[in-house]
Amino acid sequence: MAQKEDNLKNIIAHAKEYGFVFPSSEIYDGLSAAYDYGQLGAELKNNIKEYWWTAMVRMHENIVGIDASIFMHPMTWKASGHVDAFNDPLIDNKDSKKRYRADVLIEEHIEKIRAKIQKEVEKGQKRFGDAFDEEQFKATNPNVLRNVEKIKSIEDRMRDALENEKLDDLKQLIEDLEIADPETGSKNWTDVKQFNLMFSTELGAVAGDASKIYLRPETAQGIFVNYLNVQKSGRMKIPFGIAQIGKAFRNEIIARQFIFRMREFEQMEMQFFVRPGEEMKWYDYWKDLRLKWHKAFQ
Repeated sequence: MAQKEDNLKNIIAHAKEYGFVFPSSEIYDGLSAAYDYGQLGAELKNNIKEYWWTAMVRMHENIVGIDASIFMHPMTWKASGHVDAFNDPLIDNKDSKKRYRADVLIEEHIEKIRAKIQKEVEKGQKRFGDAFDEEQFKATNPNVLRNVEKIKSIEDRMRDALENEKLDDLKQLIEDLEIADPETGSKNWTDVKQFNLMFSTELGAVAGDASKIYLRPETAQGIFVNYLNVQKSGRMKIPFGIAQIGKAFRNEIIARQFIFRMREFEQMEMQFFVRPGEEMKWYDYWKDLRLKWHKAFQ
């Protein structure tokens, strides 16, 4: 784990030194999970976008592109379920004042158990050498079996709590597993609460008279609400696709891993519309095409 963190730090330092990516607002101590693309980073990003647009839109007669507004009517996000369901379960540590995603804390605990399984496997490899059968070892070793069952029990409880929005059960699971704050070791937790990931703002000159709207958390909705406009104005016939490249915003509480998880990011997305019953035919078509593209890059 430490090796991975060191490698990521080296990548971040290299990206800054050679003009690819800079921490945003760095002269004012920066802003968490926000980055600026430098002179080379901007060129690289634009090249990737241009290549994708050419391969996805210009090379297909039945795929067109749009550029939808970042601001959309709030009913769009109500209808799509984002207002009610686009949430993260969050928990605060009373001592450290740090906030965490409850499911991530549990998943990290599960990874520690998986590491114990891997250690047992490595011990078995050293003991039996070339005669070692990993599958048989995992199926018979009591320590491995006990940990596998432990993981299954934790995952079942977490899945039930998340799917049925049993936030009290989620906290109870954290307490039963004796999960501590990663930074301080404190186990003094608050209740779990749902936190919506969409950034909200106000549309209007005067705050009191303004309407609450959201920065889009994804680009797909701009495609869906313009489906009929594109179909009619372009005289499109099914099957056809609509593609878009644009900014999206998610108020991630745990935003980390450099530019791989940010609050402001760019998406390249294509929605392909087919007749009912032909889903698998076109799924196989796009899967085969993706494999061809993958081979071309190798």
